[in-house]
Amino acid sequence: MVVSQARRSSGAICGTRTAVGRAMAAIPGDLPGCGVAEPYWVTEVAGVRLNQGAILDCRTVAALETWVDDGLLPAAGRRRGGPAALRVAAHYDCRTRNNQPGAKVSEHGKGRAIDISAITFRDGTVLTVLEGWGRGRDGRLLRRLHRTACGPFGTVLGPEADRFHRDHFHFDTAPRRSQSYCR
Repeated sequence: MVVSQARRSSGAICGTRTAVGRAMAAIPGDLPGCGVAEPYWVTEVAGVRLNQGAILDCRTVAALETWVDDGLLPAAGRRRGGPAALRVAAHYDCRTRNNQPGAKVSEHGKGRAIDISAITFRDGTVLTVLEGWGRGRDGRLLRRLHRTACGPFGTVLGPEADRFHRDHFHFDTAPRRSQSYCR
């Protein structure tokens, strides 16, 4: 793990070393299958801020920390001063998959998913998934970040998965019987 780039936090949550946030009261779901028994409001992981807090369960917090430590920080390195923040496009939301009527409940509705649409670097540069995917050096970095999320997360979707994910990465920790599902 890349510890030198990560700011250690004495108030780390969910047994992680660097995830910063706070415990919340249980969230009951508005739809059957929604809700989070032990949610956390997460604001930072390994010294990288989330542009908005995200409601996640502990398994997802731990997966996010692993991806930031082992994927994002090494891949981005000192480029543009290094990653400063992640733009959260979605986190807990009691809804169906892709907001489609009749679909199964999304992992977002269980606190087991986070969508990331951009990285802000310390020099102020913003790299969006929508604009950077498939474009030179930025595209190669985004592909590497997508690939390194496979493993810590059970499901990883990006711009080539479908029309719903063309502008962000979807990471979730849905239980799987075999290896990660990455598209």
